[in-house]
Amino acid sequence: MPVPPLAPSAVAPDGTRVFSLTAQEGTTQFLDGVDTPTWGFDGDLLGPTLRASRGEQVAVQVRNELPEPTSVHWHGMHLPAAMDGGPHQEVEPGATWRPTWRVDQPAATLWYHPHPHGRTEEHVYKGLAGFFLLDDPDAPDVGLPQEYGVDDVPVVVQDRDVAADGTLTTERAEVGILGSVVTANGVRGAHVPVTTEHVRLRLLNGSTARTYAFGFADDRTFTQVASDGGLLEAPVPTTRVQLSPGERAEVVVAMAPGERVRLRSFRPDLGRIAAGFAAGANDEFDVLELRAAATLEPSPEVAGALTALEPLRAEDATVTRTFTVSGREINGRRMAMDRIDATVERGATEVWEVRNLDLVPHNLHVHDVQFRVADIDGEAPPPPLAGAKDTVYLEPQRTYRLVMRFDDYADPDTPYMVHCHLLLHEDEGLMAQFVVVEPGDEAARVPGSGAGHHHG
Repeated sequence: MPVPPLAPSAVAPDGTRVFSLTAQEGTTQFLDGVDTPTWGFDGDLLGPTLRASRGEQVAVQVRNELPEPTSVHWHGMHLPAAMDGGPHQEVEPGATWRPTWRVDQPAATLWYHPHPHGRTEEHVYKGLAGFFLLDDPDAPDVGLPQEYGVDDVPVVVQDRDVAADGTLTTERAEVGILGSVVTANGVRGAHVPVTTEHVRLRLLNGSTARTYAFGFADDRTFTQVASDGGLLEAPVPTTRVQLSPGERAEVVVAMAPGERVRLRSFRPDLGRIAAGFAAGANDEFDVLELRAAATLEPSPEVAGALTALEPLRAEDATVTRTFTVSGREINGRRMAMDRIDATVERGATEVWEVRNLDLVPHNLHVHDVQFRVADIDGEAPPPPLAGAKDTVYLEPQRTYRLVMRFDDYADPDTPYMVHCHLLLHEDEGLMAQFVVVEPGDEAARVPGSGAGHHHG
């Protein structure tokens, strides 16, 4: 299995770590001997892994060599709204966008992908996505594998439908495209050579619609150590990790010399949905195979305590908001580029009560923050959902209370997004806009879709 290369960077005289990414057209062979037109960053498909440390100032020069506008959103990143890469920061063909921000959040597996209004599904489906890994040099060593590409391996799992002539097809179910060609880092039937007793997989659901339930063919127990926004407080032994689109999980797998085992996606538990077969609930896939060498280097034991999460408590919230998700609407309204749906004060802790009113899958991604799931229908979340999250699956007819704090950045002119990360749903309107303002301020009127086009 190919491992995305680490993106080169240069450190400017002022200490800023500068990356560059170019969105471009290419071709990829998903079917043997047949070329499929794809899009990628700095290549034919997907993109390099950006890596930075807590406390660093980073900048990315994003160049668009595609035939249409796109944008690049830093999914899971805490940063100013104007740097977020949402639909108001589109980059025209031939133009370059240069966001810069200071990394100030725990070590985590984040990712980047396009976010053009109404076109996100197609741009991600064609191949535009990559990892953005954050390190925290001050965090203690808790025994996790950390040699990139050797025992610490990022894996983006995606599905596509590919016609016999190589074209990507876009036949959609209600949830979007449910493809039969499942890839790991862009490759079908991938295998990962394992040379150490433990291997850490950073799993990303980079699909546009499909939810995966990852586990191993022999049903072995493995250990989840992190969720979207970083380490869990303690390792969670498990046999399944379920990820809806946009979610991440880091897992550590123990291997014996010479053994081979397949990572599979089993039937996901989507909750009380109608017609589950039409949402992928009956589908199972092989994703990749771990192949252990005849002798393995020793790995440290994973510590029993991984991190102390900063307190985020519902009782500290000064504002509670209610969000209903249904069809292609949040609170009964489709996304409008020129309408602000919520105004949040900087520094505020809020509870967002979110309910999926439908009998079909939805999930919810909130830009800028890492939230905590306080409870689901009044009950404490299961351990994998108790850590830092930016995207959460919404089972039908259940109420999720999310606690979040809006630190550091305020901008009355530029909104962040909150939306369903089933990208067809997002493109068709299941998205809302919020601004963070200084206490006492109000949102400015946000211009329409012409806003924020950067020309380089």
